[in-house]
Amino acid sequence: MIKIVKKIEDSVEAIEEGLEKVGEEIEDKVEVIEEGIKGVIKEIKGKELQNKPLEKISKTALAKSAEKESLKTEEVPKLSKEEIEKKRKELLEKVEKLKGKIEKPSTKELKEQVKLKKRGEMLIPLEDYVRAGIYLGTKVVTPDMKPFVYRRRADGLAIFNTDLIDEKLKEGIEYLSKFNAEDIIVVCKRESGWKSAEKFSQLTGIRVFTKKYPAGILTNTQLPDFFENELTVITDSWLDKNALKDTLNINKKILMICDTNNFSKGANQVIIGNNKSPKSLGVIFYILARGFLKSKGKDISEVPDLEWWVKEN
Repeated sequence: MIKIVKKIEDSVEAIEEGLEKVGEEIEDKVEVIEEGIKGVIKEIKGKELQNKPLEKISKTALAKSAEKESLKTEEVPKLSKEEIEKKRKELLEKVEKLKGKIEKPSTKELKEQVKLKKRGEMLIPLEDYVRAGIYLGTKVVTPDMKPFVYRRRADGLAIFNTDLIDEKLKEGIEYLSKFNAEDIIVVCKRESGWKSAEKFSQLTGIRVFTKKYPAGILTNTQLPDFFENELTVITDSWLDKNALKDTLNINKKILMICDTNNFSKGANQVIIGNNKSPKSLGVIFYILARGFLKSKGKDISEVPDLEWWVKEN
């Protein structure tokens, strides 16, 4: 009898251990499912936030709220095991429904051909745009720049669409080329753009103002260095606001380089892209210099290779 009781006790103990092990495995799987659902919830909330229309608020409030929104973290509510299982089933059902709606590409070869053709028509290779960081915006996105933004990164930085950057640069070259060099000025108060802006001026003969823009030089006829222009190229409307204001006062044309945090009000033509980094501004001025000289039938052999424009000082 003692032996039988002992066997029963051993069997019970083994069953308990087995149940405990199975319970641990179930808990592990539930944790994995819960983490997956949390990721999906975050992604859905992120998309809702990104697609939410901008409210009509003041420029100052927009800048503050946009930055705050970028840094805000989303809290995911804790779900019970029953709720997790229910949501898992709902997600699987949605996946099955969406499978039939997704359009299949014709062939891989066709997609590659289209991609290569698109890249081949760019002013410079896509890799050079990426390497210079021209597509990197700021955490603040104005309503004017929202149409050009492709997405936001996990850290909140807005990302420009590189195809649109290329298109706007082409339009910028075309617009710039309508004017003669002596009728254009470039204003670049941002130090990271001085090197490129000055080289651009040297190559094209277009007057450039770096470091400081002399107040009233375009508007006050009593100044000894007063002169008239037809087009002002603004590197950043926040830093170059005095030149922008003067140009608007005399009703002349404006070509403006806009980052995601710029308003394009007053501009006749915009170029989009990162106007903070020396590499990005180097790419922009390099492309504008080559394009302007070509349009005027000038020799472009004196224009340094792109490497010169993007290398560290």
